[in-house]
Amino acid sequence: MKYTELRKSLNVSRIAFGCWRMDALSDRDAVNVVNNALENGINFFDNADIYGGGVSEEKFGQAVKALGCKREDLIIQSKAGIFLEENYYDFSRDHILEAVDGSLKRMQTEYMDILLLHRPDTLFEPEEVAEAFDILQQSGKVRWFGVSNQNPGQIELLKKYVRQDLIVNQMQFSVMHSGMVDSGLAVNNNFNVSIVKDGGILEYSRLHDIRLQAWSPFQYGLFEGVYIGNPKFPELNQMLEKIGEEQGVSGSAVAAAWILRHPAFAQIVSGSMTPSRLDDVCRAVDVELTKKQWYDIYKAAGKIVP
Repeated sequence: MKYTELRKSLNVSRIAFGCWRMDALSDRDAVNVVNNALENGINFFDNADIYGGGVSEEKFGQAVKALGCKREDLIIQSKAGIFLEENYYDFSRDHILEAVDGSLKRMQTEYMDILLLHRPDTLFEPEEVAEAFDILQQSGKVRWFGVSNQNPGQIELLKKYVRQDLIVNQMQFSVMHSGMVDSGLAVNNNFNVSIVKDGGILEYSRLHDIRLQAWSPFQYGLFEGVYIGNPKFPELNQMLEKIGEEQGVSGSAVAAAWILRHPAFAQIVSGSMTPSRLDDVCRAVDVELTKKQWYDIYKAAGKIVP
């Protein structure tokens, strides 16, 4: 099943709730943030076996149970492949199978809707991944599959061996982390940003019906900080606030809407554990940016439009 079919059949929310920081919450607060996400129309929850050393998945599973949610009403995604403390990757058959079993146990569910391979493992054997995917699908433990932070060559190598469609690629993306857009707009120009560093993942994804999910939608650099309200980016924040006032939403909602305006992006993964902030982000789905507004925001972030 392609992602477009998944979205139509399951009504997948454009905002996904990222459970990365849920390990820091009390059990009561975990219930509250999951409930708040549901009240905002979110039915898609993003996890990973390494988040909080597995505690985030446990907190999520406990919260879902406490709320009495129907499993069929939720889209649960998790990831596998990283050994965080030792800082290496492992896409071996046995590790993938073991990681999925661990995630399912922690989240107290019999299956996950989507499994992503968490970043690339340069030493992976695609035949092993294919075997793991077949076992997981045939056993009913995983319904759909995807990747995160991978380029077209890596995906093509995987696709040569696996039987399943790869429906998702989760990538860091925001107006301040926009390399995949920058290189396309600056093509055939002598600018540093015209160098294609990701193999043309934006266009590749659209050609192959792989939907992009944006993680860290409000960060600049790799965890350098948040650009919303940051005095380092006055022009950008002024533009976001200006459009936000016109639309009756916050600058954060406009920044999120900027991502969703691009046809390659299916979802934003919001990891805020503050209900009021999540409320703000969710209002992005009702913001309709014109093409001019989209480019105005892009230029206000200091980006080049030749």
